[in-house]
Amino acid sequence: MDERERKGARPRRTGAKNVRRKRPDRYAQRPERAGTVPRKKPEKRSSRARRRRRNTAIRWLIFTVLILAAIGGVFIWWRYGSSNEKADPEQYYELEEENDVAVVVNNDVVRRSERIASQQTNTVPAPGKVFDGQYYVEYTVVRDLINKRFYWDSNENVLLYTLPEGSVTVEAGSSEYTDITESRSEDYVILKIEDGTAYIALPFIQQYTNMDYTVYDDPSRVVITSEWGEIQTAEIKRDTQVRSLGGVKSPILTEVSKGDKVTVLEDVDDWMEVATEDGFVGYVKTNTLKNIETETTSRDFDEPDYTGISKDYTINMAWHNVSNPDANSYITDTIAGTKGLTTLAPTWFSLADTEGNISSLADADYVSSAHQSDIEVWAVLRDFHGGVNSYEETYEVLSHTSKRTKVIDQVIAAALENGIDGINLDFELVSADCGEHYVQFVRELSVKCRQNGLVFSVDNYVPQPYNEHYDIEEQGVVADYVVIMGYDEHTEGSYEAGSVASISYLDDGITNALKSVPAEKLIAGVPFFTRLWFETPKTEEELAKEQGTEAAQYPYSVSSTAYGMDDAANVVAEAGVQAQWDDTAKQNYAQWDADGGTYKIWLEDSRSLEEKLKVIKSDNLAGVAEWSLGMEDPGVWDLILQYVS
Repeated sequence: MDERERKGARPRRTGAKNVRRKRPDRYAQRPERAGTVPRKKPEKRSSRARRRRRNTAIRWLIFTVLILAAIGGVFIWWRYGSSNEKADPEQYYELEEENDVAVVVNNDVVRRSERIASQQTNTVPAPGKVFDGQYYVEYTVVRDLINKRFYWDSNENVLLYTLPEGSVTVEAGSSEYTDITESRSEDYVILKIEDGTAYIALPFIQQYTNMDYTVYDDPSRVVITSEWGEIQTAEIKRDTQVRSLGGVKSPILTEVSKGDKVTVLEDVDDWMEVATEDGFVGYVKTNTLKNIETETTSRDFDEPDYTGISKDYTINMAWHNVSNPDANSYITDTIAGTKGLTTLAPTWFSLADTEGNISSLADADYVSSAHQSDIEVWAVLRDFHGGVNSYEETYEVLSHTSKRTKVIDQVIAAALENGIDGINLDFELVSADCGEHYVQFVRELSVKCRQNGLVFSVDNYVPQPYNEHYDIEEQGVVADYVVIMGYDEHTEGSYEAGSVASISYLDDGITNALKSVPAEKLIAGVPFFTRLWFETPKTEEELAKEQGTEAAQYPYSVSSTAYGMDDAANVVAEAGVQAQWDDTAKQNYAQWDADGGTYKIWLEDSRSLEEKLKVIKSDNLAGVAEWSLGMEDPGVWDLILQYVS
């Protein structure tokens, strides 16, 4: 036994090299100590597995974020991104038939839908047509938007354009026409009729109109400029789209290129409404424009000059209400008390029937007596108090060219036969539908008066929306004088009592008329009469009967009687009341109770008349006219003379 054995050491194993001793398992169960809890054996984890799980989670997180980002991007694009949708040009211009032509006038697209709404009708014709390669514009578009002097008589199939010395006349379907007295022709049909609608050839319109136009294809359209003056223009910074509305989602109307020029119409937040040179009106982003500036446009064109007669003195005209031949014989006595009177306007002519005949009370001796007193006679032509007394009858006469001509020829002949100095037109039964026919009548009558050296004046109520169709602007061009009747603020048919002519009624009327008529052509009419009103409360039965009508808005029933100045003053005196000055109306006012109701009156007298004359003088008008001779207080002539001399 060697030394190791003796000492009790484990004997060395032989027969194997480099054999390790087995280590004790440190996780083997060990004897538990008293009072201790056995230790739990931990799970075995792999770092590689942990990395895999972490990477998988990250990938899912990234994938989720990308999905959410994509969804957000789609939403943002849907909400804010630009649309590439292109508008259909045919729908944009509202073209329906193959030969329809779109019309753009002064950067405004003429749309059927808008015209249907404004005209309160179910259908309107196409604004333009192309026939045999020639472009045409529908008559009402020409009349309303380009040149209102073109007039189409659908009853007699004739197109007219009235010049200072006569009319241009064209028959439908013809290339020939008459320019006053000269026969002419074109190499195209001037006036085409399709389904009862008149279309005028563009080059013919331009002959008589200060306008330029350009035609384009795909789709067929014509771009017209007939208004000249200041416009705003801009240059396109970069290629961009013109959209139908202000927004990137709006359909694209057309493309514009860098350097293109557009007309700027309106600023709408970050968008500008613009018109392209080729007839599209839409919107571009404001930041796509540069060099926004104001330009003045013009075109060489000789406008017709309707020069007539202008007196070198202030007009002081009195209408003379002549209802029978005997009244003419009293003219000398009638004007004996007047002072400063320059003109008499006797109511001599009226429409006798719907065929264009007139009735006449013209009297050469009357004219001679007036001339001896250095007073001119402007005979009145009326469409009431004769054989014609309705809107429908007036329309029947004026809507036929041959009947208008017949009226005019008879009036002019009577004027020349009796030595009359002028014609005063007083048509008051003109409906809105009759407006264009009436205005054409005014033009034609002005030509005949001008050719025969007769002064031509036209009477009107003060301008109001309901009488716009009388077109006092055109009257101011073709007539020598335009008269506004500054009375009948309240008439016999009014639902409430009120002044015949308060100061504001006259003042506002003059102000509005001066927007259309130069002061040197405008005469203001004033009343020599007033109305005595009688007012009674409506009964329950009357209110029930009027329910749903305009009359139901007024609690009193009213009636009235017209009085001249002196008679009205006598009525107030007999009632035993004292009139008080109404500073708002600028009239003396009185009221009293009697006969189961209330009487009210706004007096016309020297004091109220002077207030009106002050306004007329301050506006430097051509003169004053009074309705009517014989109803005045004789003392007013001295007053009038102070203001019109």
